[in-house]
Amino acid sequence: MAKKWHMIIDVAQCEDCNNCHMVCKDEFEMNEWPGYSAAQPRHGQRWMNIERKERGKYPLNDVAYRPTPCMHCDNPPCAEKAKGAVIKRADGIVLIDPEKSKGINLTESCPYGAIYWNEEAQLSQKCTFCAHMIDNEGFTKPRCVTVCPTGALSSVYVEDSDFEKMIAEEGLEAMNPEYGTKPTVYYKNLYRFNSVFIAGSVSRKNGAVIDVAKGVSVTLRGYDSDKVMVADTDMFGDFKFDGLDADSGKYEVVLNDNGQEKVVPVELKQSVNIGTIEL
Repeated sequence: MAKKWHMIIDVAQCEDCNNCHMVCKDEFEMNEWPGYSAAQPRHGQRWMNIERKERGKYPLNDVAYRPTPCMHCDNPPCAEKAKGAVIKRADGIVLIDPEKSKGINLTESCPYGAIYWNEEAQLSQKCTFCAHMIDNEGFTKPRCVTVCPTGALSSVYVEDSDFEKMIAEEGLEAMNPEYGTKPTVYYKNLYRFNSVFIAGSVSRKNGAVIDVAKGVSVTLRGYDSDKVMVADTDMFGDFKFDGLDADSGKYEVVLNDNGQEKVVPVELKQSVNIGTIEL
């Protein structure tokens, strides 16, 4: 079987430094690569677009960043509208031909919003996986991967069977699999962007002093499901149940302190900090 390029993006490692975006500008802005891409405009296009999402409420809140390039789909919906202007290469890379695509606006065809319209040149543009450098300069990874300081971006050139093993072993997942596009870009820790959490703190009154209660067993139970999650409060008395579905209904947060239970009901819509629970 033929090998394909895949990109792996770890949401938990992205710090929104925008090195990937800037190096993409460095490579493509004012630079034309015949057969691969026309010059990228200075403004208005982010071939590696970093989406941002804040969850929860201070002090138990977090921010996640999701780099979002072209997904280089095996079943690219843009190809259906492109009239032969979109090329799906045997190595997995999807290119928009800069000559054949003139006058064809493909922006609405991409469910990920990864295609941009160049008004001046009258053509559609997107991430090329730096195919010109891979083909002609011996590069083994696109430039965005080479400059990522945290390892949030990585790329591999493997057969489908090997990548399927990586998916299973590393817990990789596609973004919006319901689109049916079969992307070759996969994510780690996507729950940080797609899911919600229930968090809180536990305190214990010791005479006139209120201390954080660390090591308390906390159980999350769903009213309408068999979902059960268990955690212990940390050294700050905090706990967090993550990877939950938004608008998933009613839950019980059950604290067990030396056999004494305290139950706190929660209606989960978006990520929530239920505050401090005093034992």
